[in-house]
Amino acid sequence: MFNLDRLDENWYQKVYHCYSDIIMKTFEFYGNKPDFYASALPITTNSISSPMGLGSDSLPVEIDLFSEKTFLADSMQFLLEYGLRFKGKGAFYIMPTFRGEALDERHLNQFYHSECEISGSLTDVMVLCEEYIKFIVSFIISQPYYDVEEKTKKDIENIMRLKEFPKIKFEDAKILMLENNINGIDVIDGIEVVNSTGERWLIEYYGGVVWLMNPLHISVPFYQAYDSINKNYAKCADLLLGMGETLGCGERANYLEVIRSLEEHSVDLSDYEWYIEMKKRYPLKTSGFGLGIERLIAWLFNIDDIRKIPYVSRENGKIIFP
Repeated sequence: MFNLDRLDENWYQKVYHCYSDIIMKTFEFYGNKPDFYASALPITTNSISSPMGLGSDSLPVEIDLFSEKTFLADSMQFLLEYGLRFKGKGAFYIMPTFRGEALDERHLNQFYHSECEISGSLTDVMVLCEEYIKFIVSFIISQPYYDVEEKTKKDIENIMRLKEFPKIKFEDAKILMLENNINGIDVIDGIEVVNSTGERWLIEYYGGVVWLMNPLHISVPFYQAYDSINKNYAKCADLLLGMGETLGCGERANYLEVIRSLEEHSVDLSDYEWYIEMKKRYPLKTSGFGLGIERLIAWLFNIDDIRKIPYVSRENGKIIFP
């Protein structure tokens, strides 16, 4: 399969420049923050962040590397947490993330991931996320290639002017959707989660953007911290805009919480012994986020199928050139 015709398409000219600007402005954003460091990281890992226990929502991509079983990285969060122990205030990177899930209008097998880990709380990282989104988007919508319908541009400009984005807790979102007869909750493996219908409705209800906070702890990966008041919930939040969750962030579990959470999520501790030991020997409150760049671009250009975004596409099970 060849993608050479994309070189003649105006859309891919625009999206090529948009990717570039997001990456360049990301380095500018963090470069203006004291003690934030760009991380040079491998794309292979033996400690995947979605290890198919409860709360994991994607399949790892396993490879045979020099006769050793390993995985392509589904996130660099663990290594960013590791990097913070070198005494910085923040560690970030942008690079591909690999997922084994089925390709559809909302999911890619490989996507560009902007991730950052900071010393601080969930509140701290949510403030950083809003600042980062506004910094990047304000620049993109000022560029000559950003030619979209006026309503789309106006809606995005209105969101960028918000002092802070609205927030709603998972339990309150359930009640709100029930009151409005919205079938926005799915039950997967006995666990309640907001589905794509619920995400889109909440986005519309809140005028284009909303933080969905404090989901059930068992519904998120094991590394998220428990809520201080009710341990059934997690200290994390998803930023909903465009086609749904575009950014996820959370405060990380401490040493004792990680041990408890691994067991509750039915995840084998053996692959995470180093992570547990790091938490024990180098205790540090950290929080972080991951932004899907293609979902951000889809929102910016009002694209309803994420498969239209990458100018170099990759699909599991297909040989594609270049």
